[in-house]
Amino acid sequence: MKQKKSPLLTAIIIFISVAAGVVLDQYTKWLAVRHLKDQEPISLIKGFFSLHYLENRGAAFGLMQGQKTIFFIGTAVVTLVIIYFFVKLPRTKHFLPLFANGTCILIGAYGNLIDRVRLGYVVDFFYFELIDFPIFNVADIFLTVSVIVLAILILFYYQEDDLNQFGKKERL
Repeated sequence: MKQKKSPLLTAIIIFISVAAGVVLDQYTKWLAVRHLKDQEPISLIKGFFSLHYLENRGAAFGLMQGQKTIFFIGTAVVTLVIIYFFVKLPRTKHFLPLFANGTCILIGAYGNLIDRVRLGYVVDFFYFELIDFPIFNVADIFLTVSVIVLAILILFYYQEDDLNQFGKKERL
């Protein structure tokens, strides 16, 4: 017989994980402001990767500049959707990747939301010079990697029967 995991324990683990990830994101942004703002970029690997301070008032790749309300609403909707799935997903090892993925999406969303509320913009500082990739931050890494992993999970790992499990009552 499988041991059932408490929904409260699951919620506590997710909350602590999100909090830790957001603290990491905010700490790296604080370091960027302290050491990079109004300074020349710091080249870590010449011609390839540098730390370059940027205040981004838009979304990924600088899209939707100054549209704070859309970001607030978007973060609220994402949060509600993820909570819905957290409640509906069976708490088994098989679905652990989805729990981890949803947690990482929340970390990224909240990390950037805090900047928008507190500063009116998002602090970005990682820059891949070689490919002239847009400047990004730790929260962006959580979001981008999570969306890619989610697509891979849905396309290649989970089967249709797995996704039909949302209606079942039994949970671990």
